[in-house]
Amino acid sequence: METNPLNQGAMTVSGAGIGVVSRKMIRERAAEIGLINGHPASEVTKPEWDQAKRELTGGPSVGPKTALLQSAPESDRWNPVPGSTGHSAPESGSEEEDAEGLGVAARLVAEGVNEAAHDQMLQAARAAQKTDESSP
Repeated sequence: METNPLNQGAMTVSGAGIGVVSRKMIRERAAEIGLINGHPASEVTKPEWDQAKRELTGGPSVGPKTALLQSAPESDRWNPVPGSTGHSAPESGSEEEDAEGLGVAARLVAEGVNEAAHDQMLQAARAAQKTDESSP
């Protein structure tokens, strides 16, 4: 089974292309997330490691239970007694779009926005840590 290359992980971090994701990159990203969450970068937790890995490698953004619930059709989720299921129409999509219908350009824009938000949170956390260290 072929996979869509657009469903892969991050293409850039802080504006630079990242290439192949290494354990060191995941460790650094997890330390940044830990700092944003308010504890020393040396005390990375499993959820932070998992989040960093998901962000950089393109893993699922939700847990297996949530993914299962979200995979059910909308009509089955709200209808207590499902009626006719109807029929499904063939899906027409471009090979250059991912599962969410985003092309490469849209994906890069979304990734840039997410990375900018991460950088802002990281800078705020570092500034707060610096202020705490300089306070008597």
